[in-house]
Amino acid sequence: MSQPKFEVQMLTDRVMIKVEKDSGERRSTGGIVIPATVEQANRLVWGEVCGVGHHVRAVKPGDRVLFHPGDQYEVEIQGENYLVMRERDLHAVASERPEHGTGLYL
Repeated sequence: MSQPKFEVQMLTDRVMIKVEKDSGERRSTGGIVIPATVEQANRLVWGEVCGVGHHVRAVKPGDRVLFHPGDQYEVEIQGENYLVMRERDLHAVASERPEHGTGLYL
């Protein structure tokens, strides 16, 4: 008999995020190449929302969000790593439906 499959559902104010892979080295606005090995202590990272709890209001699956990697928990599901955090730990959202935008686009 095969084992039943269970869908993961986020609870309350929790958000599940798939972290975007670093593209390696990056370039500063002044044109200086910054190697991928350089770490920045307070650097925020982007990820894609994969699931939200029923009390989450500002983001939805498919949105890209900005967060600090130290504010999360990591979980592995079917060989993929995801992060779980509270909605309040997100710093920004990039979506196709801006309401209170900055005028900056990804």
